[in-house]
Amino acid sequence: MSDLALPAPRATASRPAAGLTAVATMVTRCLRLGLRNVDGLITALALPVMLMLIFVYLFGGALHTGTSYVNYVVPGVLLVCLGFGTGTTAVTVSQDMNGSIIDRLRSMNTPGTSLITGHVVASTLRNLLSTALVFGVAFAIGFRPSAGALAWLAAIGLLALFIVALSWLAAAIGLLARSAEAAGGMTFLIAFLPYPSSAFVPVSTMPGWLQGFAAHQPASEVIAALRGLLLHGSAGSAAVPAVAWSLGIIAVSVAGASAAFRLRTR
Repeated sequence: MSDLALPAPRATASRPAAGLTAVATMVTRCLRLGLRNVDGLITALALPVMLMLIFVYLFGGALHTGTSYVNYVVPGVLLVCLGFGTGTTAVTVSQDMNGSIIDRLRSMNTPGTSLITGHVVASTLRNLLSTALVFGVAFAIGFRPSAGALAWLAAIGLLALFIVALSWLAAAIGLLARSAEAAGGMTFLIAFLPYPSSAFVPVSTMPGWLQGFAAHQPASEVIAALRGLLLHGSAGSAAVPAVAWSLGIIAVSVAGASAAFRLRTR
C-alpha cells in the first residue's frame, strides 16, 4: 500500500507513529461524517431490521430449506446489509477525491494512505455494527444457532475478513468512479451479489444454467461457511474457498486502489 502516498517533501511523514496518527484521525473523520448523514444513518440501522422481518415473516413460510428459515437466512441478510453498507464507502471516497481534501493533505504533508485506509477502517466498523444489529434482531425472532465459542469466533473472524475485503473493493470503486453517483451505481453489483446465491433459497432450486455460478461465487462460499459454523460448528469444505475469495478480493482491490490513487493525484 506504499503506492498510496501523496508527494511528501519531509521524511517525518513516513514514520510509523505519524502514519498511525493520520489513519486514526481519518477514521474519526469518516465516522463523524457518517453520523452527520442522518438519512444514511437511519437507512443503515433500519435496513437490517426490515430485511430480517421481511424474509422471515413474508417469505419464510413459503420456502422450505430443511431447517428453521430464520436460522437459514441470517448469513444471507448479513451479506445483503454488508453490500449496501459498502456502497456508502464508495460514495464517500468518491466525494473526497472530487473535493479539496487531497490538497489539504498535501499542505499538511500527510500520507495519502491515511485517507483511503481511514475510509476502509470506518467502513469495517460501521458494518460490524450492522452485523451486531442483524444478530440482535435474529435472536429476537427465533434464531437459535448451535455453535460453540470457537465456532462463533471463527464465524466472526470470517465475516470480518469479508467485510474488510468488500470495504477495500468499495474504496477502489470510489477511486475509479468520476462522481459519487457513478460510485453508488457501480456498488449496486456488490449489493446484488447475495441474491443469485444460497442466501435465501437452496441453489438446487434454481435453474440449471444458474446453479454453477450461484454455487461458486464469493457470496455463496462465505454464506455456506458462516451457515456451517453457526448451525453445525464447522465450515466444512466452504472454509478454504471463503477465505481465498476474501484474500483475493483484498489483494486485487488494494492493487487497484493504489493504481487509481496515483492516477487521480499525480
